[in-house]
Amino acid sequence: MVAGSAGPVSHRRADTRRNHERILITAAESLACTGEVSFNAIAKKAGVGVGTVYRHFPTPEALILAVYQREVRHLVDVVPRLLEKHAPEQAFRTWTTDHLAHYMMTKRGLANALRVATASQGELPASAYEAMVGAVATLLEANVEAGTVRDDLEPETVLRGLGGLLYLDPNGDWRRQTANLADLLWRGMRADDGR
Repeated sequence: MVAGSAGPVSHRRADTRRNHERILITAAESLACTGEVSFNAIAKKAGVGVGTVYRHFPTPEALILAVYQREVRHLVDVVPRLLEKHAPEQAFRTWTTDHLAHYMMTKRGLANALRVATASQGELPASAYEAMVGAVATLLEANVEAGTVRDDLEPETVLRGLGGLLYLDPNGDWRRQTANLADLLWRGMRADDGR
């Protein structure tokens, strides 16, 4: 009897997790494109009821902070997988073009929303910046080991250079612009004489 009752509970938990993730993904897309969070629009696009959005995130501020934390966590967690799958140089480029660029566009949309959210919810987690620096440091260390970048690079400086991704237009040719910025930075980071 207990085993039979665990099935539906487990299924509901899986549905809850899927709904939670769909809501966060949809909210991140909305923030990247419009800088706004509409529970009705997010519910519709995520394929859930608006009540489901409110159950997961009782306020827009709670949703905004959850999107921000999810994006940072993803950026950090994906680095080891990229380094397992790609050579260090390609891992850096893939992280920049496929992951960091999306985060930066979302962050630009999040900026005003985060100011409002933190005014009512308290400070942003201070560890977010350190986590980002750590992700860049991991990518740089792998590239130093591979002999592809100089060993005197500071992760903070590289992250500042990547800050130009904040100016990407999500409705424009952002993939090409991201690749161009990655190429520019790479030329300055290379272990050889840069030619």
